[in-house]
Amino acid sequence: MTTRRILVTSALPYANGSIHLGHLVEYIQTDIWVRFQKMRGHEIYYVCADDTHGTPIMLRAEKEGITPEALIARVHDEHFEDFTGFHIHFDSYYSTHSDETRHYSEDIYHKLKAAGLIQVRGIEQLYDPQKHMFLPDRFVKGECPKCSARDQYGDSCEVCGAAYAPTELKNPYSAVSGAIPIKKSSEHYFFSLSDQRCVDFLRRWTRAGHLQPEAANKMHEWLGDAGEIKLSDWDISRDAPYFGFEIPDAPGKYFYVWLDAPIGYMGSFKHLCTRENLDFDAYWHKDSDTELYHFIGKDILYFHALFWPAMLEHSGYRTPTRIFAHGFLTVNGEKMSKSRGTFITAASYLKQGLNPEWLRYYYAAKLNGTMEDIDLNLDDFIVRVNSDLVGKFINIASRCAGFITKRFDGRLVDADNYISMQQLIDARFTSWRPDTIEKAYEERDYSQAVRQMMKFADEANEFIHEMAPWEIAKDASRNAELQRICSLGIQLFYLLSRYLKPILPETIRQVETFLNCQPLTWPRLADSEPVSQLLLPPGHTINAYQHLMIRIDSKQVDALVAANRESLTADPAGSTKTAAATKQATVAPIADTVSIDDFSKIDLRVAKIMNAEHVEGADKLLKLTLDIGGEQRTVFAGIKSAYSPDQLKGRMTVMVANLAPRKMKFGMSEGMVLAAGSGGSELFILGPDSGAQPGMRIK
Repeated sequence: MTTRRILVTSALPYANGSIHLGHLVEYIQTDIWVRFQKMRGHEIYYVCADDTHGTPIMLRAEKEGITPEALIARVHDEHFEDFTGFHIHFDSYYSTHSDETRHYSEDIYHKLKAAGLIQVRGIEQLYDPQKHMFLPDRFVKGECPKCSARDQYGDSCEVCGAAYAPTELKNPYSAVSGAIPIKKSSEHYFFSLSDQRCVDFLRRWTRAGHLQPEAANKMHEWLGDAGEIKLSDWDISRDAPYFGFEIPDAPGKYFYVWLDAPIGYMGSFKHLCTRENLDFDAYWHKDSDTELYHFIGKDILYFHALFWPAMLEHSGYRTPTRIFAHGFLTVNGEKMSKSRGTFITAASYLKQGLNPEWLRYYYAAKLNGTMEDIDLNLDDFIVRVNSDLVGKFINIASRCAGFITKRFDGRLVDADNYISMQQLIDARFTSWRPDTIEKAYEERDYSQAVRQMMKFADEANEFIHEMAPWEIAKDASRNAELQRICSLGIQLFYLLSRYLKPILPETIRQVETFLNCQPLTWPRLADSEPVSQLLLPPGHTINAYQHLMIRIDSKQVDALVAANRESLTADPAGSTKTAAATKQATVAPIADTVSIDDFSKIDLRVAKIMNAEHVEGADKLLKLTLDIGGEQRTVFAGIKSAYSPDQLKGRMTVMVANLAPRKMKFGMSEGMVLAAGSGGSELFILGPDSGAQPGMRIK
């Protein structure tokens, strides 16, 4: 087998919040793949880093009365502890606030500038006169210029879905200080993504097998056909005050966080190269034959599949071999929610004493290598882990090991009986070859690998049940038969452990101690070789069996959910109040009184969401097709931050049916879907009680 040289990255977690179970989908997915490749003997490195720059970091540090450097150092330790707790092993876990990342950011910038792909032009922004800072879109709030909804962010309305510039808001105010912002001009630096060189390159690159088919199709929508220029130039600068890297020769201008974030992959790997004396250019030079893979969430595909490869290509570096995008996580079929206790942090999961490998296994059983969302159903989580891991896999060892250690001093069958055991395995368990599982791991179709492994576990348990060693043990004259059957069970457990090791590294480490064997590697078989060639040798001695895994108690999961419901928070004066009360203080005031006649003019109808889809070029909008009783309407709703299309299809909701149709950039919107919440992930569409039918009027 040819040894492959591979570099793998995961997206960089932002240093402004805790790691939660949604984040862990990606890092567990990546870690399983890396461990599998290491078991196969390939030269592979896994690097990551905290994403540490930007206005939110600066403002949070200021609020806490510490420096940004102190904040990101603390969060880095918290993130690394969480990842370590879930057995995620990085060869380098670093920070984007590093000399290495600064070096490559400046290097790429200079090369893009030399290529004529950096432009400077003036733009008008909103400026906070109290904080003396330009306000990013999400730090400006006001009334929507289209529907007059209050407390909307500076880029889009989460009520009517309209997209606009912050300068278009009515009655704007700074979300930082509350001051009324003023308009102020500033020069900004742009990466000319609309340049024909970039467009032509990206059209080729995105269709050359670097992306999953669904991702390539989405990139084609954004790029357009030949002759079209649909991409906009990318603003890569921000004005002081800003926590980040200052742009060379541009005092008071800083690289936008999304410029240096992916360059953090290079910085983290360079840090590893210095420590391990590796050749950086062998991995990042334009002519490198190293395999480079990025594991990311589908929400940041735009940056990784367009901006990032265009930057690399035109600055003389190699581009990714493949970008693997995954979907989002829902819990119990719904988006994660603090109020329901399903916005679960990694730290709280570990603190409650839940085994991290339970979650690793459950995620693996759900992941299939596509961009589909996966659901953590907590009831199914309990049943699947207890059934598969304890009831099937661990059960094989627990049923056989005691007889081997008590009756035969821990020794498996010797050479005289080994051949007959091999023959039985080759006759009955010939399908236990690694080929199918190996292919599934390689393609990140872990659910297929898990299905195959649990099929094997079922076959092993069925054999043990048929042979009933506990019955044979009652007859001392059948000791040789007992040893052979239990040895066969231990051998099957050994082989299944090799297959499961990428998913359950800590459990299998304990298995290696129990089996008294070397660290398990990936099994290899030539086409003509039988499965029996993969076994432990004749007369091998095992150690006394110790419990390898316990069952999940539903009370543990209940306690986890309770611990993650919004709890007591301290106010600045030191007193405590419930999180619900804290939220109540920020609820928008009741609007002016209207008469019943005014209200009766609004025609609210029950609607069924027949279809939901993403909107090309829109960060916040979903396109909904609604059935309101024999009539279909198209509505653009600003709910993308809270829902995926698959979560909405088939659901019942409420819409304003007689709202005047409004021409939007993306098409005609024929109504409005009603939703509650503060926006972002805390957004909840309204739904009628069961029994309501599409078209019914709400009175």
